[in-house]
Amino acid sequence: MSGTVADLVSVRYMVDNVEKAIDFYTTHLGFALNTGAAPAFADVVRGNLRLLLSGPASSAGRPMPDGAQPAPGGWNRIHLIVDDLAAEVERLRAAGLPFRNDIVTGPGGSQILLEDPSGNVVELFQPAGG
Repeated sequence: MSGTVADLVSVRYMVDNVEKAIDFYTTHLGFALNTGAAPAFADVVRGNLRLLLSGPASSAGRPMPDGAQPAPGGWNRIHLIVDDLAAEVERLRAAGLPFRNDIVTGPGGSQILLEDPSGNVVELFQPAGG
């Protein structure tokens, strides 16, 4: 990891299994493991993005005062820019990874939603003209 943690943008994802999440992000999306404290926690880094992977045993997984339990999934997502979206989708589908949709194109570019092993969303995006 270059620089310090303060130089990075950090996003926390709740995950069901920290080891599977580490494997997913490092094997398929170019992240590097920074800290591993499985099964509770790990963080992985890609460029200036630090992704905090918090398992059920982490402090971030503790119930809220009203009893609500933090859980993975939803629609908020990290957004990764790729050079060739079609090639990335082909590579990831060949690896058996699940997508929520097919490629959609708008005025700004093309995108698709990939799911990590816990159902968290990763948007792969190719800017228009890219």
